[in-house]
Amino acid sequence: MIKTPFLAVDGIIKLYDENENFQGIVLIERLNKPLGIAIPGGFVDIGETVENAVVREMKEETSLDVTILSLLGVYSDPKRDERFHTASVVYVCKAYGKPIAQDDAKEVYVYKLDEIPLEKLVFDHKNIILDFLKTNI
Repeated sequence: MIKTPFLAVDGIIKLYDENENFQGIVLIERLNKPLGIAIPGGFVDIGETVENAVVREMKEETSLDVTILSLLGVYSDPKRDERFHTASVVYVCKAYGKPIAQDDAKEVYVYKLDEIPLEKLVFDHKNIILDFLKTNI
């Protein structure tokens, strides 16, 4: 049997209020191991596009309806997830409203860009956030 990496998606959600004022980015506290703060995300279902998967996962974990703004990148280091090899397609998204923790999220937080707890992020999410901060997305 051929083994391939698990395909995942992550979404950096830029949260805005009803007046288009930027509130920060949405991060979650993971309910399952590995525990810690993370970019919301999850696995792509069979028959699902990565674009549909990121919209679904953001809704499932944060209750937010997101719009995809841009592809940030693909992160596929075999050591990025201690459980198994995953390749994650990371999008930058936009949303409005109040995030509510659901599904695999124990808690949900909104962080200003200069307040992101980089050292508490799991997986390679610190590197992903640092890549995001270098962009103008």
